[in-house]
Amino acid sequence: MTRVSVRRGLLYVCVAATAWGTGGAAAALLHRAGGLGPVAVSFWRFAAGAAVLLLALRLLRPVRPSGSGRTSGSGRVLVTGTAMAVYQTAYFAAIAESGLAVATLVTTGATPVLVAAGSSAFLRERPGAGGLGCLALALAGLAALTLGDGPGGFSPAGTGWALVSATGYAGVTLLNRAAPAEPYTTALGGFAVGGLCLLPVALAQGLLPAGDPLASWTLVAYLGAVPTALAYGLFFTGLAGVRATTASVIALVEPAGAAVLGVLLLGERLAPLAAGGAALLIASVALLARSAGKEAADPV
Repeated sequence: MTRVSVRRGLLYVCVAATAWGTGGAAAALLHRAGGLGPVAVSFWRFAAGAAVLLLALRLLRPVRPSGSGRTSGSGRVLVTGTAMAVYQTAYFAAIAESGLAVATLVTTGATPVLVAAGSSAFLRERPGAGGLGCLALALAGLAALTLGDGPGGFSPAGTGWALVSATGYAGVTLLNRAAPAEPYTTALGGFAVGGLCLLPVALAQGLLPAGDPLASWTLVAYLGAVPTALAYGLFFTGLAGVRATTASVIALVEPAGAAVLGVLLLGERLAPLAAGGAALLIASVALLARSAGKEAADPV
């Protein structure tokens, strides 16, 4: 695959995290417009994302020269897609057991910690003192953001599901950092496998939107195109140039962006502590990105 510089990798991961941040608001609007359950929404997200990527690859890469780069093997695609389905489903289970705030805090907070441990053990990417400091600031901001309206109820089951979700996401990050392959083909295969894994549960919940069809399918198209096809493709591309831990911390921009969109689009209120947490989270990510960009100006 094409070599990616650190600066460009940082840009790709930042854009991916920002796009992911719009997914929660779009999913909430889709639930309102079409009455779909969370697993059905995730199924349509994967299905639409796969359709968008398949169309884009057909249009933009009609002929692939031999030897043009690494391809995505069936094993990688199977693991990536299964892990995607696992962390989506486990996250929804955590929300059901512990509430949105606690599920988000544990899942999103544990992910960069697991990635940092995994990258140190398996990739020999040891974060420096500055990186660990930025991670600590980001986790403090995340805690303030998610618990700003008061803590919900921690439960062993909810915490367990959240850790399963974080482990799945961390596994996808480490796998695609360890051996970068063609990012959009990897994402396409992952969406297909993930969608197949979720299909039985989605069928049980109700697969088709029951409300406004125009609004519902427009939101499905957006979910597939922006926070799925675009975001995962850019994230996998960025992992070729950015350390796994750095990428996972930058991805913490997602809950901050989701909180802002919740205020703007869904009429939600953000408590002062939560607003301060969002600001601290964004500042720590910006500091980490600036530090990583200074470390290397040459392509990786």
